[in-house]
Amino acid sequence: RITMFEDLRDLYQEVIFDHNRNPRNFRIMDNADRKVEGFNPLCGDRLTLFLKMDGDTITDASFQGSGCAISTASVSLMTEIVKGKTEQQAEELFKKFHEMTTGKDENFNLEAVGKLAVLAGVREYPARVKCATLAWHTLDAALKNEQKSISTE
Repeated sequence: RITMFEDLRDLYQEVIFDHNRNPRNFRIMDNADRKVEGFNPLCGDRLTLFLKMDGDTITDASFQGSGCAISTASVSLMTEIVKGKTEQQAEELFKKFHEMTTGKDENFNLEAVGKLAVLAGVREYPARVKCATLAWHTLDAALKNEQKSISTE
């Protein structure tokens, strides 16, 4: 039987290609409330995530940096999706995304992550998981207002 993941394969490549070529929210935010750097030494992905907060709601998100296509597509999608979300909603998305990309659960509810489902494909390439999750670990640190930089290693 054809799994949902197989259906996603073409979409996965298309979305990654699109977001890598035209990353959304790729800019420095001068008035950011939170700024965290993320680094994946294995692949050389490096990004700086900027968040603008209003209370506990993320009103704007942007990034700068360079990385592989998967890393760039992931942070581009993430900055689009977290706008307007509360810190708690963003944390929930982080957990679900992490589960989707690293988990063993074949029956993962892809609808729960919306557009992010296209990145479910990375679970088949363990070496690429850190590329996809770098943006999310950086977001996690920014939400917790932690260190100014994080590394996937």
